[in-house]
Amino acid sequence: MPAQFQGDGLQAALTVADLERSTTWYTTVFGFVVEQRHERDGRVIGVRLKAGAVRLLLTQDDGAKGKDRIKGQGVSLHITTRQNVDALAAAIKARGVQLDTEPVTAPHGARIFRLRDPDGFRFTISSTPAA
Repeated sequence: MPAQFQGDGLQAALTVADLERSTTWYTTVFGFVVEQRHERDGRVIGVRLKAGAVRLLLTQDDGAKGKDRIKGQGVSLHITTRQNVDALAAAIKARGVQLDTEPVTAPHGARIFRLRDPDGFRFTISSTPAA
């Protein structure tokens, strides 16, 4: 039997309908910064974003699987933070974004809230639970 896997982090790649719109949303609403832009033939095809240790790669949907296909179904990304979750939620709401759930205390003691990006990808933002 192989040794138990021990991951050190997780990064996610999301295919989005409008790369520029999503990049703007993640940087102005969510607070990510652009780490790198990926170009092909002089055209931006992907943007790597970072927020602390969290990395997201956004890539432009090429439409090969249908322009109107639903994105984000069945996926929820959970990000933990040492920041004040209530203050983060308030700042996001102040930027005009409706949260899926307001901040609440989860059974394990962490404060959490949920939101969706413009393509429907779901995020749970959680305080780091007390030890």
